[in-house]
Amino acid sequence: MEFFEAYDLKTLERAIAVQIDNNKALMLEVYAVSHHVVFDPNAGKMLYSAVVHFRVKS
Repeated sequence: MEFFEAYDLKTLERAIAVQIDNNKALMLEVYAVSHHVVFDPNAGKMLYSAVVHFRVKS
């Protein structure tokens, strides 16, 4: 499982895509994705987060 955070969706998607490419070399594939959005009062912005569960390719 890997965790990602960003203040915009494009950055979050880019980080996840990079890690998916990195994990392909390790023969891992995406098994499940969970995502959440919360308001960060310190930054005054929405904070996007995702948990990506990788597993060995079958």
